[in-house]
Amino acid sequence: MRNGRRITTTSDRTAHALRVGEVADAFGRALEGVADQRLRTPRFAVRFWDGSTLPSARQEPGSPVIVLRSPIAIAHLLREPNQLGLARAWVSGAMGVEGELEAVLSRRTDFDGVALSWRERLRLALRAMLIGGPGVLRRPPVPSIEAHPTGARRSLARDREAVRHHYDVSNRFYRLVLGPSMTYSCAYFSTPDDTLEAAQERKHDVICRKLQLSPGERMLDIGCGWGSLLLHAATRYHVRGLGITLSEPQAELARERAREAGVGHLLEFRVTDYRELTDDPFDKVASVGMYEHVGLSELGRYANTVRRLTVPGGLFLNHGIARLASAPGGRDSFINRYIFPEGELHPVAAIISEMQAVGLEVRDVESLRDHYPLTLRRWAANLEANRREAIADAGEERVRAWSLYILGSALGFEDGDITIYQVLTSRLGARHRLPLDRAELIGDQATAEAPRREVLETAR
Repeated sequence: MRNGRRITTTSDRTAHALRVGEVADAFGRALEGVADQRLRTPRFAVRFWDGSTLPSARQEPGSPVIVLRSPIAIAHLLREPNQLGLARAWVSGAMGVEGELEAVLSRRTDFDGVALSWRERLRLALRAMLIGGPGVLRRPPVPSIEAHPTGARRSLARDREAVRHHYDVSNRFYRLVLGPSMTYSCAYFSTPDDTLEAAQERKHDVICRKLQLSPGERMLDIGCGWGSLLLHAATRYHVRGLGITLSEPQAELARERAREAGVGHLLEFRVTDYRELTDDPFDKVASVGMYEHVGLSELGRYANTVRRLTVPGGLFLNHGIARLASAPGGRDSFINRYIFPEGELHPVAAIISEMQAVGLEVRDVESLRDHYPLTLRRWAANLEANRREAIADAGEERVRAWSLYILGSALGFEDGDITIYQVLTSRLGARHRLPLDRAELIGDQATAEAPRREVLETAR
């Protein structure tokens, strides 16, 4: 001490560096899922809020740097030493990445199953407190966008709350991410160079062709979003349609788009749950990107409801994400807390089994796994290009969550952790013949132009 001021000595700096090293070491072990007990070195350099940096012996030139911007990052990990703690640190902005986020996410499986003992937690807490002060031991605020649905699981009220958490952000935000098509599901590419809009239009047409739509038929779209599929079906195939969603902003925009396209008299959009529908059966039914919200306990009811809403011999197409039986999940995962509360993924066999049990015969199954990374990377590019506007519209927390969600999902599809299928079924009870040549079933859009030009007066 000199003149009332503390003098920082070499030994002080050394002690501080050692404390930083211990915190970074413990944090790095958690980040890697305690992947390598011998090296005990993180794969990426870690920089702390005071500027101290722990380099990695395994770091390659140009590798990202994990940045802990405040003690709150470690506080989140102390409370939840798992994927949820990391998610909270990221979404809150307490943790960031300098460099390519994708390089960090490529190690995403290291974030699953992190299990720190109470002794390890205590040791981490004590070391962190030496650097960050006692504040690291306080419960940090949870990001405001974290979802905590209330009510009985799979009740109508809870499902509405969960769906609205995701879809009622704002129509403008979704337009910034999805582009003009406003289609929030996997596109269908003919080449990797296709534009997103062309691939989404192709997807809509593939679905319409698989459903063998004819002018004047009645079509139901379960989970219609902003109405893009029904708009395509009405303008190109001249069907009448009903779209249902749990999001009023979606329904409002869908109605507006239908009026602008001149098919408002053919299409109706309602805010209701599929379980509440009492309409007469439809000729054709589609469910695109909605099945993930159903839940394993409700799959039987879902299949039975679809059967009831389809005429004998009618066709139903289910377009949904699936997973391997061994894939990790849970209510405390990043996706469930920040993106799809109450969302569940199942092996495709689960929905096929339920559909067959109620009399829906499987006629065609197609995997679109290679198409989804192309879709997601275009959404990621849109979000990055419109980042400032997106933050102004939806807030920085949500944009940070979506950046992680979109890129992480793209890697998941590329690695085969998750996949997606279109399953086409027909309701037993009447004959319905599909083309013998599958190429005709999903053929090029150009081959279908002539039938689309036919306009039946009964469809107007």
